[in-house]
Amino acid sequence: MKLSKNKLRTVFFILFDIVISTASVFIAYLLRFDFAIQPKYFLGLYITIATLIMIRIPLFYIFNIYNISWRHFGFKDTTKLLNVVVFSTIILLIVTYYLRIFEHIIIPRSIIPIEFFISLFFILLLRFSKRFYLERYRKNALGKYTLIIANLDKANSIIRTLDSQESEYYPVAIVTDINEKVRLNGIDVYPFEEFKKVDIGFEAIIVDEKIDLQELNAKMDLALDCDIKVATNYSDYQANFKDISVEDLLARHPKDLDKGKIENFVKDKVILITGAGGSIGSELSRQCKKYRASQLILLDNSEYNLYAITEELYTSNIVPVMQNITNLAALEETFKKYKPDIVIHAAAYKHVPLVEQNINEAIENNIIGTKNVIDISIKYKVSKFVMISTDKAVRPTNIMGTTKRICELYAQNSNGKGTEIVAVRFGNVLGSSGSVIPKFKKQIEEGGPITVTHPDITRYFMLISEACELVLQAASIGKGGEIFILDMGEPVKIVDLAKKMIELSGKENIEIEFTGLRPGEKLYEELLIDESDAETEYESITVAQPTFYALDKLNEDIIELLYSENKIATLKKIVPEFNHQKNN
Repeated sequence: MKLSKNKLRTVFFILFDIVISTASVFIAYLLRFDFAIQPKYFLGLYITIATLIMIRIPLFYIFNIYNISWRHFGFKDTTKLLNVVVFSTIILLIVTYYLRIFEHIIIPRSIIPIEFFISLFFILLLRFSKRFYLERYRKNALGKYTLIIANLDKANSIIRTLDSQESEYYPVAIVTDINEKVRLNGIDVYPFEEFKKVDIGFEAIIVDEKIDLQELNAKMDLALDCDIKVATNYSDYQANFKDISVEDLLARHPKDLDKGKIENFVKDKVILITGAGGSIGSELSRQCKKYRASQLILLDNSEYNLYAITEELYTSNIVPVMQNITNLAALEETFKKYKPDIVIHAAAYKHVPLVEQNINEAIENNIIGTKNVIDISIKYKVSKFVMISTDKAVRPTNIMGTTKRICELYAQNSNGKGTEIVAVRFGNVLGSSGSVIPKFKKQIEEGGPITVTHPDITRYFMLISEACELVLQAASIGKGGEIFILDMGEPVKIVDLAKKMIELSGKENIEIEFTGLRPGEKLYEELLIDESDAETEYESITVAQPTFYALDKLNEDIIELLYSENKIATLKKIVPEFNHQKNN
């Protein structure tokens, strides 16, 4: 049977500790008797060796001395080992005292302290030997030079984890917020400011996941063309590591996320989610399950998407409904049957170029579908209706954004009939099915080129999970009629995003190709029509100023839109700020 590396290491140290204990007792006798041990002392010598081995080795095992990292043996480890060696020596002293009753067993008391210092020296020398060797010959002995960016406690956990996993990553420097240069387990620790001057030639970087990577990038110009890892779990000896991704670099991590407020909003409620199988809808479904909704009605017209999210979340309180929101009669039957307390409306056609080529379907699905869900929610006295909107609804230049703006107008002006109706507006979510990141990843895997529409095009980004939690948080504080806006941070240049993804991939010679703006696409997205937004109790959530549009007039205009031969002109009539960009 093949032994694991940890077991082999334990066997190795046990054998050497037996040799050291034997040798230290023998040397102690030699020193005590000026290298001329008389035969009458031989029995005592043998008994001392046997007793010491039977005491010390089990104690080392019981107190986990054999689990201590060989490569990173440090001060705390030395203290622990010293305590166990002292303890074993005290037991040996007690045993030899009682052996004095046997006249033929002669063990000089001076042997005990001599053996103690000799064995302690050799035991510590063995433990420090690998570290001495690696420090001196690291160029030939080590794997990848690794930089750790974390506070000292987390850095120590990461170091131990790397050693316990026999990792190929060898820490040679630690960067943290301390103000002076120190050492941790023999590894130099630098403040951010001084580290910029250090040139060690790193091949890998491990980053504490709780460090804001955007802030980190502002502090240091990290070389991202190496094999980077990011730690995700810091329980001692249980940490995992995953490849750092562009999502990690762009994640917002809102500091005012109020999980208590979200749970109070969701817990024990019957919640219906439209578009439940889509990127945003499926994450909202996960969050509602996480925050203990009493029942989830997952509604989607895509068979596969609905199947996937139902299988993932499957419990007795998950109800899949395969339905199209444009079918008013079927939708009403669903509301009548399940009587939802909260409706979250995520169903929509969102892909800008596709919507440009399918304007009738976009109007039917986005506008009429939303109108149906709002009207039925009011009819069946849903307590709160939450609509997912988009930054593309602000001064729209495409059909998709304009249809979503009309949905916002309908939602805002339908409020006040017993159902609190709110909308939440945000930008692109990282990793969604229609985002550029999966597309860029695929292009990188295929060897390029990466296609970017324009060198100056920018977009806002947020993690899907963070966006969805903020959606629920915004909905929890809504009183009806608000359009909430999520703080998306600073917009990101898509070409810079592409370059970052190429660097993270470690692949060379991936080119970026500019293809020109697509129909309806604009260079810069906005989240506000004007700057007169109102603050909420949460810094990450603001409220857009309301736009009045008489509901009867809006209904008439929507009917006109359905039968109009010139859809663009009618859309402009409803949304005057719509500036259609064909980009041909």
